[in-house]
Amino acid sequence: MVRELKYDRLRRFMKTKKEVMEMKSLSKVFLAPMAVLLAGMFLLVGAVPVLADDATDAQNLVEKAKMSFNSFETGKEMGGFRDLIKKAKGVFISPSVLKGAFIVGASGGSGVFLARDKKTNKWFGPAFYTMGEASFGLQIGGSASEVILLAMTDRGVTAFLSNNFKLGVDGSIAVGPVGVGAAAATANLSADILSFSRSKGLFGGVSVDGAVVGVRGSLNDAYYGKKVNPTDILVKHNAVNKGAYGLITAVDKASAAK
Repeated sequence: MVRELKYDRLRRFMKTKKEVMEMKSLSKVFLAPMAVLLAGMFLLVGAVPVLADDATDAQNLVEKAKMSFNSFETGKEMGGFRDLIKKAKGVFISPSVLKGAFIVGASGGSGVFLARDKKTNKWFGPAFYTMGEASFGLQIGGSASEVILLAMTDRGVTAFLSNNFKLGVDGSIAVGPVGVGAAAATANLSADILSFSRSKGLFGGVSVDGAVVGVRGSLNDAYYGKKVNPTDILVKHNAVNKGAYGLITAVDKASAAK
């Protein structure tokens, strides 16, 4: 009788120990993936606001670019610009290029680029970029200027398809004509890219020779909701955002004007 009791207790103990081991094993099976899942959720929660902010920043930049383009296109002294946009194969618009103190010379801003399709003559984009240089040819003192670059040749457009390039190196650049007689002067221009600017309400040419233009991948990805590069947007036309309709329409209308 005593022996049977001892055996029964031993059997219960062994069963309990086995259940504990099984529970531990199950916990490893279920808890490990759960930990990974939770970690992933935290990463996603952290990433969503960043993507949302980038998408918002991108759309704001598109809207500001549209306003800047309309200002340039309607300026009474911008006859040369109106003439050249009809021949342009691409247009880069930076609504605000900041210029720091003259001694420091820090400059830079973000912008968008649209390209004209060779076959259909339609405009596509925008792709997003930054533009910066240690010594911009803007006025002395802290200021902000609107800058538009017209890509007049295939070489000028091709430069914008790379991850980054230097104006004046990967394509010749010249200051665009502004003021009385500017329209007549456009016939003799042969640069790949022409630059125009407006600061404090005044239009003028701006020297951006040596400025570095780089792709803003985060804005491109956020704006189109997927991983894209300038070639996808501007050449393959694999990315479209309805929010760019107003800007595209403004450029298309100006380039088709007679």
